[in-house]
Amino acid sequence: MASLNSFAVLEWIRKIQGEEQIDFLRELVQMFAQSLIDAEATQKVGANPYERTEERKTQRNGYRKREWNTRLGTLDLKIPKLRQGSFFPSILEPRRRAEQTLAAVVQEAYVNGVSTRKVDDVVRALGLDGISKSEVSRLCKQLDEEIQQFKGRPLEREYPYVWLDATFPKVREGGRVQRMAFVIAIGVTDTGEREVLGFDIGTSEDRAFWTEFLRGLKERGLRGVRLVISDAHLGLRQAISEVLTGAAWQRCKVNTRRNVLSQVPKKQQPMVAAIIRTIFAQPTQEAARGQRRRVVEELRGKFPKAMQILEAAEEDVLAFMALPGEHWRQICSTNPLERRGREMRRRMDVVGIFPNRESVLRLMGSILQEQHEEWMVSRRYFSLESMAKLKPDQALLASASVLQK
Repeated sequence: MASLNSFAVLEWIRKIQGEEQIDFLRELVQMFAQSLIDAEATQKVGANPYERTEERKTQRNGYRKREWNTRLGTLDLKIPKLRQGSFFPSILEPRRRAEQTLAAVVQEAYVNGVSTRKVDDVVRALGLDGISKSEVSRLCKQLDEEIQQFKGRPLEREYPYVWLDATFPKVREGGRVQRMAFVIAIGVTDTGEREVLGFDIGTSEDRAFWTEFLRGLKERGLRGVRLVISDAHLGLRQAISEVLTGAAWQRCKVNTRRNVLSQVPKKQQPMVAAIIRTIFAQPTQEAARGQRRRVVEELRGKFPKAMQILEAAEEDVLAFMALPGEHWRQICSTNPLERRGREMRRRMDVVGIFPNRESVLRLMGSILQEQHEEWMVSRRYFSLESMAKLKPDQALLASASVLQK
């Protein structure tokens, strides 16, 4: 490792021998950790900085600063950014916080008498035999403070695209176990980066809960929303129209197609699905609307209920086509959120039944915070050039810049 050279090591030895009053061990660990990160980045890129080689896969594009909390103190590290692809060093253990939180949730269930033999096996598998109730409380309190700070942080950018979704963990409350709605919002900034905007838990996914949640996002600074992507939940739709006035609503294309096919006999579903795909393959929104009308007329006689769903969804399911074509694949459905949902459901299955709402926020919030931090060091979701098309003035400036070059 180039940065971990013999001169530096000799300097640290001199400091140790001279008993100089500095934290030489922390500096040594920081230098060693940075060397490991740079070496891993070199392996990912396929070449050292400024090296010309046939094995090179991409190029470095500056650094992002990242603090790393260790037992020796906070280390200031630099994570290389790449022009193509993303890079996150394995030494920083991106899943460590969620594993800590999972342990805390399982332990909390255990000490509150709601565990099962399966939960006890999870505790042992995590190596947590003998942890005290006071230690669990201390760990939970520390995690709760971090999650609340993340959950209530100001939203300082414009977010043209916002995705909304919900998942339903089992929670013990009032002497019984019930499914509650854990709602999530992610967004894309006006410069193309993804962020976790917010999350919360309530007894049901009704209009009042969604309205309160969206108002909370606006109070924290949510603005500039052009398109909201979600499922066709009535309470959610009403909350969007009430709180996010001026924003268009995109009904998830994938779920709409599933709803249509649910009214079609199984043997004929592949044929109908192929015909429906021709609607979304059109180059413009107007062409897609025309194709939708032709598909409905063609299949109405055979599948009246299915075509009724497709006809009613025209305006909402094609809303994404009024925006830049570079964004269509991502903004036509809730798939970006459903991938996060699968990971959260996997963690929820480990716990089984959460002892209270706070434990849900603790675990799910930690997973979302980790995802948010990973997005911060990865490449943009949408390019600056494509995001500029959302603002006509910026698009003109971008075009003028290209012409000048």
